[in-house]
Amino acid sequence: MPRRTPKQAACSGSRKKRKIDLENMGVYVWTPEGAKLLETSAVHVDVFQEIPYGISAGFSFENTGDLIRALKHGFPMSAFENLRSAMDIPAKTLASVANIAGRTLSRRKKEGRLQTDESERLFRIAALYDRAVEVLGDGERARVWFKGPKKALGGETPLQYADTEPGAREVENLLGRLEYGVFS
Repeated sequence: MPRRTPKQAACSGSRKKRKIDLENMGVYVWTPEGAKLLETSAVHVDVFQEIPYGISAGFSFENTGDLIRALKHGFPMSAFENLRSAMDIPAKTLASVANIAGRTLSRRKKEGRLQTDESERLFRIAALYDRAVEVLGDGERARVWFKGPKKALGGETPLQYADTEPGAREVENLLGRLEYGVFS
């Protein structure tokens, strides 16, 4: 399976199974004698539904174009606050991971909007956090996981590691290994 960056994952979403109710649907199978109707209780169908990343920061995009336009326009400061609240971390910590200086953050709060590069970094963190929620099952587990040191990350926390693009990719890879049961 090819690797996806948090940004790519956010545009395409993740694949999550959902069940289809087959009670009122006819399901046929082709046999040498022709098509035969199957009993619906014998049929199990998995359909994959795309789940977008970035939900924790309060946004969801229909396609890559919408994401790019939003990034170029700059995310509203509410996205920063939504993610900070979802991750249950101080604003100073999130600003540090997103490489936004304290004085710059104060200025952005007054302006009400982040710059393009700041929005991209915030989105990267939000996509990773949402991926962790998906893999670990809920927000509380993801918060604990993000704040705890990991051997696979040289003893740093995933949150500390996510402050650069290569570090974020490594955190994403670690989540993938956890999802598939690979010892890490």
